[in-house]
Amino acid sequence: MNGADILVRALELEGVDTVFAYPGGASMMFHQSLTRSKSIRTILPRHEQGGSFMAGGYARASGKPGICMATSGPGATNLVTGVADAFMDSIPLIAITGQVARPMIGKGAFQETDVYGMTVPIVKHSYLVMDVNDIPRVVKEAFKIATTGRPGPVWIDVPKDVQASMTHPIFPDEVELPGLIENEKADDLALNEVLGLIEKSERPMLYVGGGIISADASAELKKFAEATHIPVTTTLMGVGCFPENHALSCKWLGMHGTVYANYAVDECDLLIAAGVRFDDRVTGKVSEFAKHATIVHIETDEAEINKNKQIHLPILSDVRYALKRLNEIIRKENRKRKTFPAWQKKIDGWKKEFPLHYNSVPGQILPQQVVEELNDLTHGNAIITVGVGQHQMWAAQFFDYVHPRSYLSSSGLGSMGFGYPAALGAKVACPDKQVIDIDGDGSFMMNVQELATAAVEKIPAKVIIINNQYLGMVMQWEDRFFDSNRGHTFLGKFDKPEEIYPNYVKICEGFGIKAEFVVKPEELVPALKRMLASKEPYVLDVLVPYTEHVLPMIPAGRTVKDIIIEPMVPGTRIHGEIPG
Repeated sequence: MNGADILVRALELEGVDTVFAYPGGASMMFHQSLTRSKSIRTILPRHEQGGSFMAGGYARASGKPGICMATSGPGATNLVTGVADAFMDSIPLIAITGQVARPMIGKGAFQETDVYGMTVPIVKHSYLVMDVNDIPRVVKEAFKIATTGRPGPVWIDVPKDVQASMTHPIFPDEVELPGLIENEKADDLALNEVLGLIEKSERPMLYVGGGIISADASAELKKFAEATHIPVTTTLMGVGCFPENHALSCKWLGMHGTVYANYAVDECDLLIAAGVRFDDRVTGKVSEFAKHATIVHIETDEAEINKNKQIHLPILSDVRYALKRLNEIIRKENRKRKTFPAWQKKIDGWKKEFPLHYNSVPGQILPQQVVEELNDLTHGNAIITVGVGQHQMWAAQFFDYVHPRSYLSSSGLGSMGFGYPAALGAKVACPDKQVIDIDGDGSFMMNVQELATAAVEKIPAKVIIINNQYLGMVMQWEDRFFDSNRGHTFLGKFDKPEEIYPNYVKICEGFGIKAEFVVKPEELVPALKRMLASKEPYVLDVLVPYTEHVLPMIPAGRTVKDIIIEPMVPGTRIHGEIPG
């Protein structure tokens, strides 16, 4: 077999069913091999970045590693953003690239880039395969690294003469990686200490994140929360890991999280953090975050413990194992556990006083309304992908997520252009589920070419464009911090600002995609119903006012005491340091 055939066969042996791949001079051999595979579907994106985001969406929706492939040079560099996104959000992904022939490496050959050196900071491991006999082992190792412990991306770069080399391959059943951190298991002594801290507590909180979803620990989390009567708040990456319609749910916290979640964490005396990394969009001013609490951190990656916040009780463990073992200990105790009626009553009071809300504007469709109506029509049973910006926050605020892997967001890297290709990848992974990209007009335009992928590959993912003609989140910060001075955030036409630009219906017509443009409130629900009923790709462009801000808002680097709840009064601004 030649090296390309060996690699494709190795992918088949790992159970790969889909590869998102764009061919070029250094990867043609791979594509020739893929044409002969009877079990792998190769999807051609229209841009390598789109392919890497599709692989990310596939992985986030399914839990299985997503596979993307490109040629050397610009093909490889175009994958970088999607791989960095997977690294930041701990998503299992395998990126495969062709490289110039071995004799040309380091000589500035046509379409040569040092992929190994370029990708080291954004992957769990990077391979440059110089011997065709190494391919089976490398692929096996890559999948093990990507899925063991804290998940993440792995890059395999293969020179084109290695792809053409012939050998008799040996495909290993297993590989040993002495340096790989396996899933640690919490000590019972530490877990019993957690239960002891709960008994001493009066105001406990569970703060949970994407690590719960990665570990498939949602059921264990729910059981633990119900057994201990502890309220739960999530990060954006953790949205859906605990049902948001549950009495103990405070939805999510942080910069644009619920007031009651932020208040509860600020006043809690015990914070049990699981599968989180205390990132800046959650903590704000780190020294003030959960200042009055004893903090327990259950985490699979030792590097995250005490990295951003000093922890009182660190527990290095697979999160699912820790929660499962906690539940077992509680069950064996066979006694009535402490409840927190006064604490729950206080949180319920905050929920009533500070609900997520917005003020309707006669004759206009507000973005929050779009998300609410979609939630009602789907009963929360959909996979929602998002780009990055205001729409990303509204989609998280006004949709009730009750299942893990149902809100797919570029949360750590915050990459615009993620939403639509991620929706295509998610729909390929979960063809029987309704998949909808709630996107902004700025974010959607960044990978608009993937409409062609949806049309040609017949991937019936849907899009709702929350179209305010601006880079909305940047504009919101301009309003709040820069006296509303517009720094190139208007996306329409300056000579005709009243004209909605571009015309997405015409763009979609060119791609052969069904599309509608909605302006009036009474048009919204019927259009949403038509979109949801369609068995084809569908784009719904909804015009919304640009004046809406995402609230609540804790300015970057500030504390919960600085939370903004009410809409902005014209002419006012937040003084102080420029936001981070």
